[in-house]
Amino acid sequence: MSSPPPDAPIKMDPFQTVAREMKFLTGNIRQLLGSGHPTLDTVAKYYTQSEGKYVRPMLVLLMSRATALTPRSPTSRRDSVTGLARGGVDTPITEPAVLADENPDTPISSRSFDTAYTSADSDILPSQRRLAEITELIHTASLLHDDVIDHSVSRRAAASANIEFGNKMAVLAGDFLLGRASVALARLRDPEVTELLATVIANLVEGEFMQLKNTARDEKNPAWTEDTVSYYLQKTYLKSASLISKSCRAAAILGGSSPDVVEAAYLYGKNLGLAFQLVDDMLDYTVSEAELGKPAGADLELGLATAPLLFAWKDNASLGRLVGRKFAKEGDVQRAREIVSSSTGLEQTRALAQEYVDKAIEAISGFPESEAKAGLIDMCTKVMKRRK
Repeated sequence: MSSPPPDAPIKMDPFQTVAREMKFLTGNIRQLLGSGHPTLDTVAKYYTQSEGKYVRPMLVLLMSRATALTPRSPTSRRDSVTGLARGGVDTPITEPAVLADENPDTPISSRSFDTAYTSADSDILPSQRRLAEITELIHTASLLHDDVIDHSVSRRAAASANIEFGNKMAVLAGDFLLGRASVALARLRDPEVTELLATVIANLVEGEFMQLKNTARDEKNPAWTEDTVSYYLQKTYLKSASLISKSCRAAAILGGSSPDVVEAAYLYGKNLGLAFQLVDDMLDYTVSEAELGKPAGADLELGLATAPLLFAWKDNASLGRLVGRKFAKEGDVQRAREIVSSSTGLEQTRALAQEYVDKAIEAISGFPESEAKAGLIDMCTKVMKRRK
């Protein structure tokens, strides 16, 4: 067997690149979610019982490791945050007795048991590891809320939290996760990173409000325009790509990277996040429920016009009336699926996703070669090939 050329790109399993850090991720998240109320504790930890894809924390860890080799900012804070001199990522800012207040059983401060947090030989900082966990908390909170809004019945091949515990408990558990994420975020003691992740939470809500309509103007028989796709992409950024892009940016900031590197990390996350959702929209038309681990074909049932349909609509004006009434009339969903299947909508969606993947890879092209950079590039490839 011939050897690959010396300049061939490194092929690296992204998970293996950060396997040491990922090993303790679920356990640390469950520690952060501890509650003195047994029912809340159960609901809050429900989605951590089955292993998720952990795409977002993995990206944070890979970006942290990849940017550790890049130029530092002249005002780099890396040295000051390496150990978080005032006590670390678990140390409260406020007096613990005040935080516990009338609920002394609540473990506001939960010391991470991951020995990597105190390891001196790692190029990923404790603050960056905690950031990875925070991103998963925010993502899981959004799943809890989305499942209520979308009346979902399954998630990760099991009953969704709203089905298992009811809507009220699912919503409250999501709120609790966001509260815990906010506490952990504050303890990173970095105002810029706090600002970034706080805007993500606002973005998630803004995107959900945009999704209440399929077009900028709520019309009964809308016509396709260039703004149709622009509106969809803006909504997609807010709902899906904002968390990935801003957490990648935050990872670079915590590592003390130069402004150019911070911007590159952000552009990588933004473009990958958009590609991720475009592929997700395709899977809703092409993959079975058994493969997805959640209901397939749910978007049209919810009245949502996603990229494949929007591209099909450009060539078939009859879809406008169906979009306007959110596929509510009997036969609308089946008719829409047939039109999409016979159009180039899926092909155009895949082509657009590939454009964003190419932009993501280009954004980090200036990073030094490393296993972490190779992992980030491989994540792009995996996004385009994924089936769930």
